[in-house]
Amino acid sequence: MTKRTLGVCSWIFGGLGAGAIVKAVAPLGYRGIELHPALLEARDTASILADHGFDIVSITPPDADIAHPDPAIREPAIVTLYRMIDRATELGAPRAAVHGLVGRIRPVTTQAEEDDLLDDAVARLADHAAACGIALVFEVLNRYESHQINTAEQGLATLARLGRPNLKLLLDAYHMNIEEPDPAAALRAAGASLGLYHAADSNRRAPGRGHIDFAAQRAALDAISYAGPVVIEITAPGPDPFTPKKSGDFRAILLDDLAAAIRTLGAR
Repeated sequence: MTKRTLGVCSWIFGGLGAGAIVKAVAPLGYRGIELHPALLEARDTASILADHGFDIVSITPPDADIAHPDPAIREPAIVTLYRMIDRATELGAPRAAVHGLVGRIRPVTTQAEEDDLLDDAVARLADHAAACGIALVFEVLNRYESHQINTAEQGLATLARLGRPNLKLLLDAYHMNIEEPDPAAALRAAGASLGLYHAADSNRRAPGRGHIDFAAQRAALDAISYAGPVVIEITAPGPDPFTPKKSGDFRAILLDDLAAAIRTLGAR
């Protein structure tokens, strides 16, 4: 089985700084981090991560409606992601992620118009990332979070239309559990177009604490020779899927789940 760097999404810690996150997860075996916007902008992030031997594996995008039909909303959103790419480049991140506005699940005008606007925005962002020397990964979200690009097949069609070599897909086990009839087959279909893999179980808990077949997904990643990082994006149980802050000691639950994830995934 291919050994892959195991990383964590920083947003799942509910506002902790980079130093506190790496001190918590390094003893568990994690060596990578996907930075959310606040940590991306913090001046001491790079030095903290370097001191602890952590790699920035990716950047979580801020919520930005890059396909909104109103240019007064859409264009500033695109500029926000340009700046994210610039900062990612300054910090030496090899890739940055992008997706539509999380929570917008229907078009304001028509699906066709907004799909065209999304294509235009992603092409522009991919070109900017290419000029900066990094990859752009488009995250495929489930239908309850986005009305655009919900499956690997749709994502691959977008990549084919846009024809940007540095544009890849970000496939997430949690989202695939909702949308894909066979998530392992979706990973195999992505092949070399898979730029990043997120892991969380069917209940947003650690891999192994829901019903997703991670053995099949590990085998699929091996079959396509995926050598990129595996990024854990989980939350403690509780209401409101868009915040990691749950009742009780949610960070203790989170750390226990992060330890379990390593046992299940067998990554390093």
